[in-house]
Amino acid sequence: MVKLILSDLDGTLLRDDKTISKASEEAFSQARKNGVLVGFCTSRARLNVKEYLKQVQTDFLISNGGACVFVGDSIIYNNSFTVEESRKMFSAIYDICGKNIEMTADMPDALYWNRTKEEQQYVYSRDSIYDDFSDFKMPVMKICVHTWDQDIAERIAQILGDDAVDVSKFSDIPWYKFSKKNATKERAVQELSSYLDVSLSDMAAFGDDFNDIGMLKMCGCGIAMQNAIDEVKLCADEITLSNEEDGVAHWIYKNVLHYNSLRQ
Repeated sequence: MVKLILSDLDGTLLRDDKTISKASEEAFSQARKNGVLVGFCTSRARLNVKEYLKQVQTDFLISNGGACVFVGDSIIYNNSFTVEESRKMFSAIYDICGKNIEMTADMPDALYWNRTKEEQQYVYSRDSIYDDFSDFKMPVMKICVHTWDQDIAERIAQILGDDAVDVSKFSDIPWYKFSKKNATKERAVQELSSYLDVSLSDMAAFGDDFNDIGMLKMCGCGIAMQNAIDEVKLCADEITLSNEEDGVAHWIYKNVLHYNSLRQ
């Protein structure tokens, strides 16, 4: 029996225009009315999901790729780089990539970017705060660097020493993500499971990209979107319809609410 539903956002619950459909909103609402806990598990900072949290009432949020777990407004798990580690990362990234490299840094409720909103090559949030990271004095949950180059990403990952940094790439945009070791979606799910006293076997998780793989393998039912990359589909228990076809809602209606088809 599914007691908790986790859904990635981009490429999963969100349609290509970055909206949540009314059908998906209703599926989550009906699941909650049936006693199922629901929430998002995303690489975005909480700042960048506020519009979706207003639209869909959730019980929890895993943000920053697993570095932070919110239950309500309380943070139950936070795995960040220290101030010293953050500064060392920023300095080395500039040394490795050059002063023109574009990068971002996530906090629990803020996103910092070394480009102004007009200069950003990939618009992720219009609420970002400009900072050149030359004198940054806050712990950071996640750093993203604009590059396709795997060799560069691996060099950056070694900045703090072996096995200190988790690195992953995005399949659809030319960026790599760097976070503290074990600041992953699967670790966050484990922390959530312990806090809420819900077994991993009673969880259903939806995803489409590389950093969803561990989460899908861990939960009792891991569901890949039809538009997911092949690596995600290969590890999933099931494949649902695409994000454009409200695949998450379809699965919830069929397997949790036990309707024969999506309610329109």
